[in-house]
Amino acid sequence: MYFGIELGGTKVVVAAGLSPETLSPLVRLPTTDPQNTIPAVIAALRDLEATHGPGRALGIASFGPIRLDPRARDYGTILDTPKLAWRDFNVLTPLRDAFPHMPIALDTDVNAAALAEARWGAGKGQDIFAYVTVGTGVGVGLYAHGRPLHGFLHPEAGHMLIRRTASEDIFAGICPFHRDCLEGMICGPSVEQRLGVKGEAVPDDHSVWGQIGGYLAQLFHNLTVLTAPQKIIVGGGVGLKHSVLDSAREAYIDLLGGYYRDIPDRAAAQRLIVPAALSDRAGVLGAIALAVSSDSKDIEADATQKETGTQAVFERQDG
Repeated sequence: MYFGIELGGTKVVVAAGLSPETLSPLVRLPTTDPQNTIPAVIAALRDLEATHGPGRALGIASFGPIRLDPRARDYGTILDTPKLAWRDFNVLTPLRDAFPHMPIALDTDVNAAALAEARWGAGKGQDIFAYVTVGTGVGVGLYAHGRPLHGFLHPEAGHMLIRRTASEDIFAGICPFHRDCLEGMICGPSVEQRLGVKGEAVPDDHSVWGQIGGYLAQLFHNLTVLTAPQKIIVGGGVGLKHSVLDSAREAYIDLLGGYYRDIPDRAAAQRLIVPAALSDRAGVLGAIALAVSSDSKDIEADATQKETGTQAVFERQDG
């Protein structure tokens, strides 16, 4: 069996499996600080080993920003996250120490979810697509020709700068870095700050969801003109709300302004912008997909790419 960890901003999900059909029951843990969260994750993995035997490989799908280049001295280190307790914490070190027999693969939670959707979900058969999640934060994973996209770091399109969708929207935004970037305006905590109640308590027909859909449409527009994706796959508790997704599709068509013949109307937008097929399992399944890939013969190709200076996604741990 392969083991996966989805290290999210609010919760951690741990599971074992080979595919969606063989996925073990999910173990959910709160994300607090590293000193409490990581030991709980290690204990959950040891319980899985007790049930399924030693894992063949481990995948970690982590919130970011996080250093993903295996050549970097701080590979595996979480960088300038708003979760202050996690800044400069290396997620690989304690897991390598606890499980020296397993290769470990690492990527962001959204990139891993994109990988899972490509292997088992709404991204099957697509060469280029975007995975967008809107929940506690806003994350975007870009998948291109068989692998998630990385550069000097990884995409952070949740911090894209956007225009206010209405002149009467005076909300300042909550991002500690940019205030009114996309994440600062539409993430779950921003809804709570706008209205004084948690998003789960806000009726589906409340105007705030249409407003959030309008901001999300700007992300979809920008992703379209930048990458021409064959699909935009949407996940997360906020992103999957019908009122948000419907209003985002409507506003998206207006923003395109007839520029793309391939996307002429709302029906085309519905075919392009689709809900995540793997729902809330996408992140942990993505971690397992990372683990499966790290244990495959493809690791040899990744090692060759590292030698030639091309970004590699996975690292083989010899134990």
